Amino acid sequence: MSLRSFFDKHEKEFKEGKLKKYFPLFEAIETFLYSGGENTKSPTFVRDAIDLKKTMTTVVIALLPAVFMALYNTGYQINLSVASSGAANPGTWQGSLLASLGLPFDASNFWSDVLLGFFHFLPLYLVTLVAGGFWEVLFAVIRGHEINEGFFVTSLLFPLIVPASMPYWEVALGISFGVVFGKEVFGGVGMNVLNPALVGRAFLFFAYPAAISGDKVWVAVDGLSKATPLAKLAEGGLAHAGVTWWNAFIGLIPGSMGETSTLAILIGAAFLLYTGVASWRIMLSILIGMAAMAFTFNLIGSSTNPMFEVTPLWHFVLGGFAFGTVFMATDPVSAAVTKQGQFWYGLLIGVMVVLVRVVNPAFPEGMMLAILFGNVFAPIIDKIFINANIKRRQLRNVV
Repeated sequence: MSLRSFFDKHEKEFKEGKLKKYFPLFEAIETFLYSGGENTKSPTFVRDAIDLKKTMTTVVIALLPAVFMALYNTGYQINLSVASSGAANPGTWQGSLLASLGLPFDASNFWSDVLLGFFHFLPLYLVTLVAGGFWEVLFAVIRGHEINEGFFVTSLLFPLIVPASMPYWEVALGISFGVVFGKEVFGGVGMNVLNPALVGRAFLFFAYPAAISGDKVWVAVDGLSKATPLAKLAEGGLAHAGVTWWNAFIGLIPGSMGETSTLAILIGAAFLLYTGVASWRIMLSILIGMAAMAFTFNLIGSSTNPMFEVTPLWHFVLGGFAFGTVFMATDPVSAAVTKQGQFWYGLLIGVMVVLVRVVNPAFPEGMMLAILFGNVFAPIIDKIFINANIKRRQLRNVV
């Protein structure tokens, strides 16, 4: 019996029979593997080449360059740490697995870097998928709703915005908090005010700061940790950061797994803009807001706060700015939807990220907080422009 025949044979049992309450799970698996079987056959209806599944698939494809760089740079940084520490191996099960394959701990060995990064990324992704998927299925079954493909994007985004050294139980706790309190309490897919992945990261940021910020943000070898360039920069300025702009742009620096390579993120951004899935207005206005605020602080200057000297070019390549601009701030559910509103929404985020990074150097990574702040104000911004449009139409009718 083919898989298609299996779904056709048992669909009625799940749809109307004793397994009815599990129909959302059955439908999610079926629609993930096959196109929907229900199609409109008569007018009037609207045809569209893109639906939720295709939108989510497009985002996943756009994330692939960032995923690849996450694998490569994670292994690269670990191998650099092994070499600098004089240790024989990283002292982790991932290192033991790599050694069993006969590969050296050598940063110049491409396959050593990629496989070592893969061994770190895969468990984080699987934990995210299982823990977050559990809550998605549970709420869908209880409510009798279908399980949407949106979680596949969230499950891929979340491991990319946490450090490679994040404990698995904290990953499970973070994604659970993000899915439940960032989305499901608002009613599920399409109803959430905040980005679920960022809600989960914010929870970890404040609940377990040692694991996701400061000197322990990226532990490469047992007993040896690396601070991110942003954390070093906040302590002593650009010279203290110890990285070149080019390395930061390519992504050969410590940091959360998918956020380090601005180049890979820009490739994904080009694909999203080409397909029309992401808003260029939001991306552009975030860049404008960030540049304007950074230049303002550059002009003011400070003898005690090294963050005042950071130029827009450095803000662009450090931390989660590029990743947040392309993949987080443009989330169609939690972002502004009106065209004018998208500009102001993006400007708000761009200004806020620099404000947080500079004014409070204890939180050098301000992009997460800036986007969540923008998410909260997005409905208000949209409401302002919607009301303005209504008033303009009313005035035209009066005339």
